[in-house]
Amino acid sequence: MELLNPEYATANQIDVIPIVGMGGVGKTTLAQFIYNDKRVEEWFDVKAWVCVSEEFDALRVTKTILEEITSSSDGSQNLNQLQLKLKEKLLGKKFLFVLDDVWNEKYVDWEELRSPFNSGAKNSKIVVTTRNQEVARIMGTVPTYHLNVLSDEDCWLLFAKHAFVNTSPSMPPNLKEIGEAIVKRCKGLPLAAKTLGGLLRCRTDVEDWNKVLLWKFSLWDITDDILPALRLSYYYLPSHLKRCFAYCSLFPKDYEFRKEELIRLWMAEDLLAYSREVVNMEDRGNEYFKDLTSRSFFQQLSGNKSCFVMHDLISDLAKSVSGEFICRLDGGDRFSCKITKRTRHFSNVQEEYDILKRFEALAKAKGLHTFLTLESWAWGCYVTNAIMDDLIIKFRSLRVLSLAHYHNIDELSEEIRKLKQLRYLDLSETSIERLPNSLTTLYNLQILLLFECEKLVELPEDVGRLINMHHLDIRGTKLVRMPPRMDKLKDLQILTDFVLGEQKGSSKSELGKLKNLRGRLAISNLQNVVCHRDAKDANSKEKINLRELELKWSEDCHTNDDSKHDREILEQLEPHTNLEHLAIEFYRGTRFPEWVGHSSFSNLVSLHLRGCKFCLFLPPLGRLSSLKSLSISGFSEVVTVGDEFYGQGDASRKPFGSLEILSFADMSEWEEWFCLNDGAFPLLQELYIEDCPKLTKSLPKHLPSLMKLKVVRCGKLGGLLPRAPSMSELDLQECDALQWEPFPCGLRNLKISQLNINDSNINDSILEQMVRHCTHLEKLEMWYCYGLKSLPEGSLPTTLKELRINHCNALDYSKILLYTSLERLDVRDHSDHPLESFSIGSLPKLNSLQIFSCEGLKWIRIGSLPKLNNLCIKSDKDLKSILALEGPHQHLPCLNDLSIHWCPNFISFPEEGFSATNLTSLYLFDCKNLKSLPEQMQSLFPSLVLLSIFKCPEIESFPKEGLPSKLKNITIGRSEKLIAGRKDWGLETLPSLTTFRILEAEEIESFPDEHLLPSTLTHLFICNLRNLKFLDYKGFQHLTSLRELRISKCPELQSMPVKRLPIPIIWIDDELIMKEALLA
Repeated sequence: MELLNPEYATANQIDVIPIVGMGGVGKTTLAQFIYNDKRVEEWFDVKAWVCVSEEFDALRVTKTILEEITSSSDGSQNLNQLQLKLKEKLLGKKFLFVLDDVWNEKYVDWEELRSPFNSGAKNSKIVVTTRNQEVARIMGTVPTYHLNVLSDEDCWLLFAKHAFVNTSPSMPPNLKEIGEAIVKRCKGLPLAAKTLGGLLRCRTDVEDWNKVLLWKFSLWDITDDILPALRLSYYYLPSHLKRCFAYCSLFPKDYEFRKEELIRLWMAEDLLAYSREVVNMEDRGNEYFKDLTSRSFFQQLSGNKSCFVMHDLISDLAKSVSGEFICRLDGGDRFSCKITKRTRHFSNVQEEYDILKRFEALAKAKGLHTFLTLESWAWGCYVTNAIMDDLIIKFRSLRVLSLAHYHNIDELSEEIRKLKQLRYLDLSETSIERLPNSLTTLYNLQILLLFECEKLVELPEDVGRLINMHHLDIRGTKLVRMPPRMDKLKDLQILTDFVLGEQKGSSKSELGKLKNLRGRLAISNLQNVVCHRDAKDANSKEKINLRELELKWSEDCHTNDDSKHDREILEQLEPHTNLEHLAIEFYRGTRFPEWVGHSSFSNLVSLHLRGCKFCLFLPPLGRLSSLKSLSISGFSEVVTVGDEFYGQGDASRKPFGSLEILSFADMSEWEEWFCLNDGAFPLLQELYIEDCPKLTKSLPKHLPSLMKLKVVRCGKLGGLLPRAPSMSELDLQECDALQWEPFPCGLRNLKISQLNINDSNINDSILEQMVRHCTHLEKLEMWYCYGLKSLPEGSLPTTLKELRINHCNALDYSKILLYTSLERLDVRDHSDHPLESFSIGSLPKLNSLQIFSCEGLKWIRIGSLPKLNNLCIKSDKDLKSILALEGPHQHLPCLNDLSIHWCPNFISFPEEGFSATNLTSLYLFDCKNLKSLPEQMQSLFPSLVLLSIFKCPEIESFPKEGLPSKLKNITIGRSEKLIAGRKDWGLETLPSLTTFRILEAEEIESFPDEHLLPSTLTHLFICNLRNLKFLDYKGFQHLTSLRELRISKCPELQSMPVKRLPIPIIWIDDELIMKEALLA
């Protein structure tokens, strides 16, 4: 942790810390320990964990980091675009990344991967785990941390922790003696000690221990890549667990799987042996999974408790014991083993485009039982249309068929009926529109997964014939009703959604007969329940294994004529008290029934109430003793929140005693929050109140555990903010009635690191007091502070890194240069006192500068900014030029990104340019008077990778010296003069260009001209060329590397020689054409 501490400063922008050690020594465990340390949350703004593995892929790693820090997926398959987005997200932020299990020794690959990292703040850290000292030498910037094997004593302690329930001194001495001998054979490897300890857990028979020590002694001496201790732990497994573990070799290394996912596959393959003690198959699968986890074959992810992974060495063991019986295609043509007639199970890690030829070797496996697709990092995957027919013809014994995540699959062949043994069918995230009725003849089908099939509107009418169905997942579909006779599915365990139709389809009584449902259930369209007694037929209270329940009415109803009717319906839908998560949406009653908030629901952890706009009072939720998360929104008629909200429960218990997150939103009539109980909310950490315009009274006075407070658009909220000694983040927006004078004592001496203020009453004095009392402040954001005239001269803390000023129109910016700790500065919408010139001189740590919509601003003068990484200028309509404060050739050594958008009067760069030797991206958008690019681009911007020019009609040509040779990605659009002179572009001389986009060029009738584009091009995008009539075949002839052509919105295109074009992937609008022969 010492190396991660911000006080440990080096000269590097980013410290790369290598952890080196042999397989199984605990590198990943150590990295996880560091990654999950509470201090990391304080020291770093963002963090991400990536399993890199043997096949290094900069695109996949970049994509994973971006998705982790944004908590959202990104559809781009272009490395340059992803890196630009990552740069923007990291801008000025201190980050911690863990790159786990790195093997690649190529320096150029590491250079390519790390280019966006430089936009982060100084003292960001990257921890790298590897078995290879050479990797550490290439990547590391600080001395390598060598992780050695454990001593015999420490190895014994770890072994004992897993072998004994209680490792007290009273453990049998004879077992300790044998155990110490076993531990010596582990050779100090923690993974071996954990695995053997788990193997012997709770066994007290000396004979069992001696068997491990002596049994098949030669196993300890086998010299293959599998650790002897791991091989021995496998041989000691019961036979039913051996089969289940070997099946896991279908998963590639570092594959993150969910317990439920694996148990379903075991079920489908009959790997869950019958047991009198545990009759239910899901419960049996849970027991198997628990056994393998306790023996350290599976490891729970620390960052995501619902996912598991196998250690690389365990994965190698699974592959070793499964032999040719189980085969995996990891990408390209890399099979994990040779496919023979004995191969029964096959998995495919999806590529962006999967063709039939990839699967030709499978023809030998006539008795194939499993065809499983595993989602790769690619956002959109596509497969040849012939795949379904081919699988049905060749593999009639299939039990598991997964075609999930192939976006172009829109129908299922009627021939599916021939797969009589099929138990598991996964079509999740496909474009399937309907399912053939022949599917209902597959009487062995147990699991049907249709998750996020957004175009699916109905299920086959005869689904009730699938009497062995256990699991039906229809989340994210567009079903309008359930098919009739759903009650015939007596064995159904998981039904994610039950959609009530207006007339036809399954009724509530049929839902009631499905007595074995467990897990999650959402009942929607409850407005279609005609008689409230019908709701009782759903038998919600008898479904003791349900853990999540959602009850939904239609959002479209605007009257509460059926208020009493709806209340009676909700009354009848009371669930069992085992419930853990409850959501009620668009309920039309004026009150909730008594069961909502009743103290008997002691297992309820989260509650979500949304859009109940006719409800007059909140239910008594304070009595829910385990409730941790509560969200209330859209209660338009609630005026007061008082005693009824806290409930009358046990006087010894504090209301909301376990609550950690509380959110109120969109409460248009809420006026008062009576907080009579000072002991309420003792553990509340986050409080959000948004869009409650009439709320006037104070918030709770004392919230001892509150860390984050966000109040938005509560214009009448007066009084003082709560006393919250633990608060670190305060966000106040459009709350003009809050009392600031005298300065609230509750805000004094807090360790606030982020302060966001949107208040027209803030003046110089109040701001000065705020920042003086926030001695740990790192980020200050101010919006619409019209009373603010100047920034505090000497009181801003030296910890301040980020300053954002928006619509503070009277503010004088002259003191900004005093804040030398700044790493990010944003200035937006300054109009009352127009700035003709904005000068930014010596800010030694400034990483990002963004200037938006500053009316009257004509010149931006840049001085010494040695760390500036990103310069973004937008909507400054009077801006004419960027000037250097210190003469020509101003050097910006760290500048990576330069963007100039919507600046119609911008006419020029500095006459002699400015040097930015690390500039990789240049965006010019809607600069209508810009006549030329810098003449010496090759020498000024030698690292430029991406160039985008859009709506710059006066630019006539590229520089005479040519464009920088490292350019990979060029976009040109709506720049008429430049496009007219395209024959002089000289792009054919760019050795690295791979992606070219031409957009909105109405003058083009034929494209591309012969030799316009270089032979290195792999992706060509043609969009919105309204007058394009022909594709010039001669222009394509020399594009021998072209892999993908996308054409959209070209309505006049007549000649489309698709068959003649030597391009494997062609998109015409939304139609995909895959050429198998060219993709092979």
